[in-house]
Amino acid sequence: MKEYRHPAIDDVALESVMHALADPCRLAIVRALRQAGRELACNEFDLAVSKATCSHHFEVLRDAGLIETRIEGTKGLSKIREKELKRRFPGLLQLIDRE
Repeated sequence: MKEYRHPAIDDVALESVMHALADPCRLAIVRALRQAGRELACNEFDLAVSKATCSHHFEVLRDAGLIETRIEGTKGLSKIREKELKRRFPGLLQLIDRE
């Protein structure tokens, strides 16, 4: 079974977060997770990219500390690291919600 690594929130750099959010597809993923308010599986996102590209975007978001992914059965379920991000970068999530 695949396990995902997630950086400790105190090791997350603002530069990494901003780089991850600079891509429109990754920003759309984060916004969709924020709007859903729950974990979502990869197939629940309406992204016009290949499965491999989608996996890459989720990896970048995980590495940047924005999302957390866990495996349940055959699905990878992702969610925003809400509480941790609010503590580490106050106001960031409110900026993400603006379109």
